[in-house]
Amino acid sequence: MMDIVLTKQDKEQTHPTFAPNARQMRAGVYRGKGIIGMESVPVPEIGDEELLIRVAACGICGTDIKKILHGFAAPPQIFGHEVAGTVVEAGAKVKKFRVGDRVASFHHVPCGRCFYCERKLYSQCAFYKRAGLTAGYDPNGGGFGEYVRAMPSVVENGIIPIPDDVSFEESTFIEPVNTCLKAVRKARVAPGETILVIGQGPIGLLLAVLARLEGAHVLTSDPMPSRREASIRFGAEAALDPAGARMMEEVLARTAGRGADAVLLAVPNPALVEEALKLSRPGGRVLLFAHNDPVMRIEFPAAAIGVEEREILGSYSASIDDQEESARLVFERRIPVREMISHRFPLEEIADAIALAAKPDKSTLKIMVEHRQ
Repeated sequence: MMDIVLTKQDKEQTHPTFAPNARQMRAGVYRGKGIIGMESVPVPEIGDEELLIRVAACGICGTDIKKILHGFAAPPQIFGHEVAGTVVEAGAKVKKFRVGDRVASFHHVPCGRCFYCERKLYSQCAFYKRAGLTAGYDPNGGGFGEYVRAMPSVVENGIIPIPDDVSFEESTFIEPVNTCLKAVRKARVAPGETILVIGQGPIGLLLAVLARLEGAHVLTSDPMPSRREASIRFGAEAALDPAGARMMEEVLARTAGRGADAVLLAVPNPALVEEALKLSRPGGRVLLFAHNDPVMRIEFPAAAIGVEEREILGSYSASIDDQEESARLVFERRIPVREMISHRFPLEEIADAIALAAKPDKSTLKIMVEHRQ
């Protein structure tokens, strides 16, 4: 795997100071494949229908890691889209929010009018694909910068007020919870079904918790004992070792010999797709959550689909229809998101945070980047 390296500027200036009157801010800037480092960049300027949000916390997502490690985006970029913070400037025409409001922000919203939006395929909407949250350069979230600019579409439909008794770091989970809730529902998880979630990193844990909230019996698997232990803490009925010879036997034993009704695959490993198909029952579903690599190729036996009638489903990004419910699940602490955070890094250590997220150790779950306030 590509190592994260510090830029020259980061080595020379580890803790740059922020001067508000100079309209400069600190940001972790992606400069090429495997390269991210601290730089001083302009604070985004906002328009009449926009907000400027001072970022308090930003979660690190697997998509961020892929883009940085594999160079899937043209540099320079400021990534980070699981954002929560405080409104510090509001455009003259903004009516819904004011300076001082604590908010969480999505970075994509759909147009609501196109062919795909009419069919609730929001992530395929051309307008949705253009990020509406930025810290500069091409819009790409921007939460690895001190400030982000929320564009009019996001201000109108993608900002969630945070209750006083909910922390910023908890609120950063609203977007990933949304993506996982969308996936669980795309897989048609139903009460009484047996669901297997492969991979118990932060996303796998969320998928497992949400499947359980839908009333399913949840099994999980992960090669790391610490993550299997975490999975049990968060409510899985059994956490299986994929290296063990008895994993298939255990799944069959818990499903009257049929296999799982649905398998949710939260690991971007193409070889696991065939394994997931084997672990699912005939007529069951396999949902690919983490397989958004544009160069990945997947092979599997055609008979698993054409004869045994299993379905392969995909789910990508969030659904605007699930925004309020995702926020409620976080705000009411139906999902113990705070307990999923294993590491907190200051913004100045963004390269170290990304490196750990890319190569997690036995203690690593969700990694949070926290900003000085």
